[in-house]
Amino acid sequence: MGIEVIKPEIISLKKHQEINEKWLQDRIEEDPSILGLGDLTVYQRERKQSSGGRIDLLLVDTETQTMYETEVMLGILDESHIIRAIEYWDIERRRFLSKDHVAVIIAEEITNRFFNVISLLNRTIPIIAIQLSAIKYDNKIILSFTKVLDIYEEPEEEDTEASETTDRSYWEHRVNKKSLSVFDQVIKDIEGLGFHPRVTYNKGHIAVGTTRRNFAWFHPKKKETYCHFDIRVGDDNVDKIKELLDSSEMAFTKKKRADTFAIQLRLDDAKKTEAVKELFRLAWTAYE
Repeated sequence: MGIEVIKPEIISLKKHQEINEKWLQDRIEEDPSILGLGDLTVYQRERKQSSGGRIDLLLVDTETQTMYETEVMLGILDESHIIRAIEYWDIERRRFLSKDHVAVIIAEEITNRFFNVISLLNRTIPIIAIQLSAIKYDNKIILSFTKVLDIYEEPEEEDTEASETTDRSYWEHRVNKKSLSVFDQVIKDIEGLGFHPRVTYNKGHIAVGTTRRNFAWFHPKKKETYCHFDIRVGDDNVDKIKELLDSSEMAFTKKKRADTFAIQLRLDDAKKTEAVKELFRLAWTAYE
């Protein structure tokens, strides 16, 4: 007998008549492991804050002594929940000085705009963003939590120079398929310009270059759906690239090296074809 394939019905909890944020908090409290953050326990729920608000869930990893200040939202993430998550994170880290603290934001939808905002804040504040999907099957609801942004880790500088070579299958078995798809989309965009990028699969990164030298280094993620990459654009193009990235609302950081940018790209961003093409066109011409 063959395996039966069913088409799932993805629903909005925000629009469900019998479900509210309290219901979702109840489910998380029953089993915090569903968030995918490890073996957590609920330290306190609806904990009062000195600012007057209440934190949805204060979770703790007793092994690492890390506390997770968690804000839950049905529907599309808004700025008020981002602000509250950071505010509560700051209050609790001052209260429990001996513990590590991480702000956690959970929502059904995280738009590119707010993903980019959180990514920028993530450089100085440890923030994890989790996107919630609800699937209805046989009068039951399956909750799926996907970590779309993890605590930021600065890539090692030596990754951009030399690393042990490998092949594509190494990355296919090592990282999230969606994260690797971002890289694939970028390569298609470069080829769409009429260029023939040289791709080198290394164990520390995937290098992209002209026939002369590499100018971009991709770091697909194991769990997250975005892809981080560093790109050199040439000294003469720095101001143009800053303006391009700002106007296209892509999350980026200017690195210490004069013409280098660190960028976090989701597949939705990678589909902003014209902006991505212009970024790599300028970088290509600078290093061809």
